[in-house]
Amino acid sequence: MDNYVKEYRDELTKYYDELKWLYCELYENRMDAFEELCRIMYRCYQERKRPLKELDTLRKENPDWYKGNKLLGMMLYVDAFAGNLEGVRNKLDYIEECNVNYIHLMPLLDTPEERNDGGYAVSDFRRVKPQLGTMEELEQLADDCHGRGISLCLDFVMNHTSEEHEWAKRARQGEQEYQERYYFYDNYDIPAEFEKTVPQVFPTTAPGNFTWLPDLNKFVMTTFYPYQWDLNYQNPVVLNDMISNVLNLINKGIDIIRIDAVPYIWKELGTNCRNLPQVHNIVRMMRIICEIVCPGVLLLGEVVMAPDKVVPYFGTVEKPECHMLYNVTTMATTWNCVATRDIRILKQQMDIVNSLPKEYVFLNYLRCHDDIGWGLDYPWLMQFGIGEVSHKKYLNDFLTGQYPESFARGELYNSDPASGDARLCGTTASLCGIEKALCEHDESALNRALRLDFMLHAYMLVQSGIPVIYSGDEIALQNDYSYHEDPRRKEDSRYLHRGKFDWNLAKERNIKGSVTERLFGGLALLEKIRQSHSVFGHDADVWTTETWDNSVLGIIRADKKEKLVALFNFSEFDKTAWINEDDGEYTDLISGRTMAAKGVDIPAYGVYWLMK
Repeated sequence: MDNYVKEYRDELTKYYDELKWLYCELYENRMDAFEELCRIMYRCYQERKRPLKELDTLRKENPDWYKGNKLLGMMLYVDAFAGNLEGVRNKLDYIEECNVNYIHLMPLLDTPEERNDGGYAVSDFRRVKPQLGTMEELEQLADDCHGRGISLCLDFVMNHTSEEHEWAKRARQGEQEYQERYYFYDNYDIPAEFEKTVPQVFPTTAPGNFTWLPDLNKFVMTTFYPYQWDLNYQNPVVLNDMISNVLNLINKGIDIIRIDAVPYIWKELGTNCRNLPQVHNIVRMMRIICEIVCPGVLLLGEVVMAPDKVVPYFGTVEKPECHMLYNVTTMATTWNCVATRDIRILKQQMDIVNSLPKEYVFLNYLRCHDDIGWGLDYPWLMQFGIGEVSHKKYLNDFLTGQYPESFARGELYNSDPASGDARLCGTTASLCGIEKALCEHDESALNRALRLDFMLHAYMLVQSGIPVIYSGDEIALQNDYSYHEDPRRKEDSRYLHRGKFDWNLAKERNIKGSVTERLFGGLALLEKIRQSHSVFGHDADVWTTETWDNSVLGIIRADKKEKLVALFNFSEFDKTAWINEDDGEYTDLISGRTMAAKGVDIPAYGVYWLMK
């Protein structure tokens, strides 16, 4: 018997009873459907290339391979970064120069030319957008990445399909089998009951959770946009086919599957259709299926909630679910601190994150492809007299440059004039003031903006977990306002920070003293320091320390070999961090300066990584 087949059977035997129990609990003992799932799994295992099975074996022998301080991620849109998949292959040298060994390719599966929600309205899970390349080219890119020690991450959109997907088209033609893959209703009675308890995701741009289809005289559930039809996971055929789709992608060489909108995938009348127990059953089954078929592959959950609320999606030690989750709220809280120069809520949130088990791995980032929503802990902020409505207005005014003396240049997304609620868009460089300073030829302001940008990245790299840079941030890429002239994109301000990568600007990383060189070189230094010191690993103890100044964040990391005291000044004024680590001299890993870690003077937007 082939050793790999034996491994498969051993893993199947290990998990079979639990997988069967979970499946039959969801689908009322539908053994026919469960047996079909098992056939899909074995077929996909047989189709898995030997090099991928060998990689699975290596990672299985080192299950913590993705933890620690070695991974650095970058997220990018293929077309914006390099035109197509072949272009990305040709830019792997640059990616390695960025010290990146984990690439998140933003949605690249086939979607309609219009009404595609930035790639999240998939019309074919087995086909790459023709303008980006082919499945064969995706597989070749994965092979090349693996040869360089780079892992590939890809989105898997589970909650819905495009209305142009074959299933949706056949449903629209009246085929009952395919209508049962979605939520169709002949009248508004049941949708009206759902609307009583289900929140709206985009109340201004896509109000409600259902769309009327006049050609069918039916309503269909559309949680996000009218052209994205929610899949009905109460139908086991849907789960089986989607598992087949994701395993097909994994067999192309994808190492990390980002499960989009995880909390939404199970719907139940009388609930808010968020985070239901059945969702956890499905994610646990996906984890088991990966352990059996492709044990070297990771599941990354997109769960947009506070860190302490997302914890259930890690599962338990005995029954894990996602390997990694996004640290979404910390991103928003970071920009809150930039606008307020007050780190108290960030310190409070980091204390929560640092109290979680070290096995939990978060992805940390300053920005992503999406907007920045202000889901802060307002009950906690109320102790300082900070109200939700007025505070959101201040944040949006400051970060869009409307507030007096603001340096930021962002734009609002999904703004609701009635409630005053809105989200924020912008590149890191533009939000930090680099764009404004360059436009106004203000050298002093430019220096401050660069220090702020650098300090924020240093803060991100000190957090536990995997840091991820949005492509372009490493070269101080500014906002792209050209989307205003694009009729397909002008209504979506998120394209402000999804602009094309500027390769001419990237060349300036080799010009001494240029803005790009100063930032690119600074980040490279930080990244190499992080990779070379054990104290940045996942086994280190991490806690915040009181600095006695609300503008200065203090973080301490310590393991058996090293101790790091990291200080970050979120204000434009020189400050003193009144810490008292009275155990001798420390060396700042960034500048090489030696100093005591007590009463530390820290310049405006300054950062120290003090190592003992």
